Amino acid sequence: MPEVGTIGSMPVSAFIAGPVARISPDATLLEVADALVAGDIGLLTVHDGHGVVGVVSERDLVHALTKRLPPDTTAVMEVATTQLAWCDQSATVAEVATEMLERYVRHILVEHNGRLVGIVSARDLLGAYALSESDVED
Repeated sequence: MPEVGTIGSMPVSAFIAGPVARISPDATLLEVADALVAGDIGLLTVHDGHGVVGVVSERDLVHALTKRLPPDTTAVMEVATTQLAWCDQSATVAEVATEMLERYVRHILVEHNGRLVGIVSARDLLGAYALSESDVED
């Protein structure tokens, strides 16, 4: 594992894995909740057939519930975030962490040549720093 000082200079692509979970814009909040639980994930991308039009997170669902939106009839696009944060896969961990802090977001979509290749979360970055710190202490 890299030393703590080098984690920040690593490309963010080292911390993305697996396919990106997606859902249709006309899916209901109940379908979103089912997909999040089934995938054991905290965020879905919303695709309209042409590309990503939004993201929806566990937090978005909680906000919808506090507004008393009916989960079985409310479409995901009513609560999805459409102001998306993107970075290139070559961006460093430090750059992405800074972007997350400045934009107050927990997830950033990672692209390569205009194509979505993954998502990095604040938890992913925190885990990378925590693991490298534990290696230094050993």
